[in-house]
Amino acid sequence: MKENFWKIIFVTCLVLSLPSYADIAEGADGEIKYNKELDGFEYPFAVNTFELNSQNQPLKMRYMDVGKKSADKTIVLLHGKNFAGYYWERVAKDLVKQNYRVIIPDQIGFGKSSKPDAYQFSFAQLALNTKKLMDHLTIDKFDVVGHSMGGMLAVTFVTNYSDSVDKLILVNPIGLENYSEYVEFKDTNFFYETQLKSTLAGAIRYQKNNYYDGKWSQQYEKLLLPLKGMLAGDDWASVAWNNALTYGPIFSENIVAKLPQIDNKTILIIGTRDKTGPGRGWLKPGVTRTLGDYAALGQNAHRLIKDSVLFELEGLGHMPHYEDYSAFIAAFQKALAL
Repeated sequence: MKENFWKIIFVTCLVLSLPSYADIAEGADGEIKYNKELDGFEYPFAVNTFELNSQNQPLKMRYMDVGKKSADKTIVLLHGKNFAGYYWERVAKDLVKQNYRVIIPDQIGFGKSSKPDAYQFSFAQLALNTKKLMDHLTIDKFDVVGHSMGGMLAVTFVTNYSDSVDKLILVNPIGLENYSEYVEFKDTNFFYETQLKSTLAGAIRYQKNNYYDGKWSQQYEKLLLPLKGMLAGDDWASVAWNNALTYGPIFSENIVAKLPQIDNKTILIIGTRDKTGPGRGWLKPGVTRTLGDYAALGQNAHRLIKDSVLFELEGLGHMPHYEDYSAFIAAFQKALAL
């Protein structure tokens, strides 16, 4: 009896001493390291894999499928460029409470999805990939929410597959002005070299100044854990290359021209303090336009999208669902109810 007791104690201690999943990704110096598909970084919900062949190569599109499959409604949450699906956690939990099924994909080139060495990125291609995912899940009708770059994707999706979308909700989308009209064209090498020089401190500085009005918190920094781990990992060159490739459609595709084509119910949720202006640092000679004036951009998009509804969040910036969740969710709930 006493021998069995000590065996139980020994096994228990051994189990407790085993590293956690996240710890496995740590290097010898204790620094967390992630590969290009973020192995070791835990998402808030179970991650599924949709395998597809696109542009003559097999790819893996990761996604979270949250809530009951028998839920009353389905909603798709599309992430921005500097994040992936994991940052929708709080929104998804609130949606599930309202009996939504929530689909949260990581687009190819982002998060836990494949990072191809060569891929012709376009919002039409990403929209097609997302449509194939929804067809795979046999979901015919759903709402679409797009934040930041996800807004450019969401607009492309709704104009290409309008019959599939009940409602479109845009949260501080970029692309509300045609960047190619004001910004010099840059080779992908320009973005690649910039991405190779990325640092965690630089990302914090950029987001602190551009997203959060000079403020910072542990909550904001937690969102950068994937970046921190990938910067320390062995695959950063591959991640940086994909990051560079995905700038292509941002600067070459005119989303503004698509706004009048939208026939679906559309709601804009705009933090009016937002000043996000991609390409501000390399304007064409003679251009005096101030990029990223969201107070004006939101109003203009509202005019261009027929029968749209605009909720302005005064004093909030590019990340309203993190900067002031209570203000954001109040507007979001109103959008869902329309």
